[in-house]
Amino acid sequence: MDEYDRRLLKAIQDDADRTVQELADQIGLSATPTARRLKLLSERGLIEKTVALLNPEKLGLKTTLFVFVRTNRHDEDWLTQFSEGVRRMPEVVEFYRMGGEIDYLLKIVLAEIADYDEVYKRLIAVAPLADVSAAFAMEAIKNTTELPLPPAKA
Repeated sequence: MDEYDRRLLKAIQDDADRTVQELADQIGLSATPTARRLKLLSERGLIEKTVALLNPEKLGLKTTLFVFVRTNRHDEDWLTQFSEGVRRMPEVVEFYRMGGEIDYLLKIVLAEIADYDEVYKRLIAVAPLADVSAAFAMEAIKNTTELPLPPAKA
C-alpha cells in the first residue's frame, strides 16, 4: 500500500459517496488510476463493502447499552447456539468474544432503557448463561467507523 492508496482509503472512510473524480482530485491522481486503485483495494479485501451510516437519534434510537456476558460453557455447540441466536437480534450492533473476566461483549442500540428488559429476556433464552450485566452510555465522546491506517510503503 503506497501513499496514494493510503490517501484513498482515508478519503473513502470519511465519505465514500464521492465520485471517482472527486476522490482523484483529493488524492492527487487522475480518475482512471484512482478507479483502478479502488478496484484493486476491493479485490485485495481492504475495502469490504460500502454502506450508509444512519443517524440513530433521528431514528429514535437514543440508548446505547454494553452488555457483559459470562458463561460456564465454552464448547463449540454452545458457542454456535449462542452466536447464532445473538446474530439474529437486530438490536445487537456489535458482538465480541473476549479475553479476561468477561466472555462476551454486546453493544445494543435501543429507543429507551426500558426496552432492554425485552431484549434481556430474549438474550437469556438463547443459551444458558452464568451472568449478564449491562451498562448504559450516557454520552458518546468518540464514535467512529474510521480505522487508523498503517504508514504507506514506498
